[in-house]
Amino acid sequence: MESIAALQAAVTAAVPFDGEPSDAELDAIETEMPAILADVDLLDAQIMTIDRTPTELDERRIRRARRRVLAARRALANTAAGEVA
Repeated sequence: MESIAALQAAVTAAVPFDGEPSDAELDAIETEMPAILADVDLLDAQIMTIDRTPTELDERRIRRARRRVLAARRALANTAAGEVA
């Protein structure tokens, strides 16, 4: 059996990891935040209906949340496409 200690240098990064996200990672999170929040809203709407039959209001809430997710993802894709061009 081979020890992984011998492979540690090849597996770990050469730059020490301080546990904090870089500025670029924080900027990416900030850019994606509307899509993340829309996903959270959709999950909240779906979780509310897990243990019961969805009412018409629940179905509308889920539909609206899905539309917000799609709109946020579309806006994010359009923003990313605009940066590339």
